[in-house]
Amino acid sequence: MLSNHYPRMYELFGAYFNQDFDLWGNTIPEIVSCYKRDSPREYHHELVSEINSFMNEHPVDLDSAFAKNYDSGFYPKLWGHTTASFLDELKRLLGE
Repeated sequence: MLSNHYPRMYELFGAYFNQDFDLWGNTIPEIVSCYKRDSPREYHHELVSEINSFMNEHPVDLDSAFAKNYDSGFYPKLWGHTTASFLDELKRLLGE
């Protein structure tokens, strides 16, 4: 179960990057800022680690693995990102 394997990713995509993302902001930085405000700092580090693990686990099928596991109404391509560039942007914002 993904919520056990990647609990922080499950939380972020289930609650913040879903079909109701606009409750948290209109841009990726705004949404991540809300997540950072609402969660403990150690979760930010755990999330970056989970993203790295997920990306390493899916080097050739990242797009399909992301869509299969986190398709909740938020599509990185609609925001001008590939799956990889979106996840990289999340890591960058979480590290700020």
